[in-house]
Amino acid sequence: MRKLTNDELNRKSVSEYRASEKSPFIIVLDNVRSLNNVGSIFRTADAFLVEAVWLCGITATPPHREIHKTALGATESVEWRYFESPVAAVTELKERGYVIVSVEQADEAVRLDHFITEAGKRYALVFGHEIRGVTAEVVDLSDACIEIPQYGTKHSFNVAVSAGIVLWELAGRTGVER
Repeated sequence: MRKLTNDELNRKSVSEYRASEKSPFIIVLDNVRSLNNVGSIFRTADAFLVEAVWLCGITATPPHREIHKTALGATESVEWRYFESPVAAVTELKERGYVIVSVEQADEAVRLDHFITEAGKRYALVFGHEIRGVTAEVVDLSDACIEIPQYGTKHSFNVAVSAGIVLWELAGRTGVER
């Protein structure tokens, strides 16, 4: 066994990425405060060919040195938009026909491994503030809430880790190659 070289990884250029067929996901960041988390989520979005990242509320926007540090250029490949209000973003996505899925611990949340995606549907995956989570107004507008099963004492993941777990699980079900 040997480690692959960068040339062997067949990485897409930014233009190739933008021209590629995307996975049926838009990520919505609802008041995510950490610029490092924002950058990490952009990087994960790039890895899973996510359609776009929508930044809302206090969530910082590119270009920013702290976002760039963890995004490693993914802000150049992944489309993004900014909304002052996460409710406005989610409302627009609903009008466009997206299924709104908040990643949040809620009374009717479905375990991630039990959540069923439907072929041909597009999903907006909402991730919230590191302490307060997804805003109650956005949860109320959601078509579903999913929860990542956890077994320790904390019952919370870092938001960027959550995005990676959710995209890994759902991308494999919707035709994104693993």
